[in-house]
Amino acid sequence: MSEHPLVAAVKPLVDAMGAEVLVPAQAEADDVVLSWEGEDVIAVRLPQLSDSLDHILAAMERRHGMPLAELDRKSKQEVVRLLEARGAFSVRHGVETVAGALGVSRFTVYNYLNRETALNREKAPKGD
Repeated sequence: MSEHPLVAAVKPLVDAMGAEVLVPAQAEADDVVLSWEGEDVIAVRLPQLSDSLDHILAAMERRHGMPLAELDRKSKQEVVRLLEARGAFSVRHGVETVAGALGVSRFTVYNYLNRETALNREKAPKGD
């Protein structure tokens, strides 16, 4: 299966998402089957939303080259901002998961979120 050009093209994206690659015959109703010239080539099982958060956190650690808990405060605030933009806090226990990865309390994560909201309000254009 890995010889097909479609598989090679989508593999980095599938890996980054933490998705599972299957042969099309194994696909279930919620899986995404990708075709090439009318032939089913690969099926992708998307991760559950909560699993995606773990993959996003792992990718951020790889990008920073260290555990997120070892980042300085400004970098942790940036991580929280990026995670909020990606919807991480709409996942059940998202704040707790992120707080654990950052080595801070839930209260600190909420403070970072509130700080970002306040900064965005200050940057917003004032009405007449």
